[in-house]
Amino acid sequence: MTGQATKGAFFDRLPTDVEIRNAEQLKEMFVSHVADDGSVTLSVDEDDGNVRKVTLTPSLAASLLELLTLVSDGSGVRIFPINKELTERQAAYLLDVPNSYFAKLLDDGEIPFVKSRRHRRIRADDLFAYKKKRDAIRSAALDELMKRDAEMGLV
Repeated sequence: MTGQATKGAFFDRLPTDVEIRNAEQLKEMFVSHVADDGSVTLSVDEDDGNVRKVTLTPSLAASLLELLTLVSDGSGVRIFPINKELTERQAAYLLDVPNSYFAKLLDDGEIPFVKSRRHRRIRADDLFAYKKKRDAIRSAALDELMKRDAEMGLV
């Protein structure tokens, strides 16, 4: 994508080339200021000539760095609170599964949900807990397959 920076968040569009370059530059500056404990102290020149310093905690610094990395890679991003309630469609999209498969996961009690009138809502933290568990199971299964392949001399 080319052109000037566009107003608005990246959740419904990809960053422009200008925004990608800006994110790359900011990421490089940011990384050069990471302390041993993971915190980052930034200095900002204010309009009145004063310099204001702010120290970001390691978790805030890591989150900001992750955002800059995604934008500098040309990815669109969407940020939402971890305790946000998602629709079934949003949750299925985040898991990258068909809506019908996701509905079955809810019906089978795999992921907790609450009813809002006639719609089911899924807390983002419950969804991510399920995803973490699912990914661990998949990773273990893949490790087992690779182990068997190695034992059979296929690798």
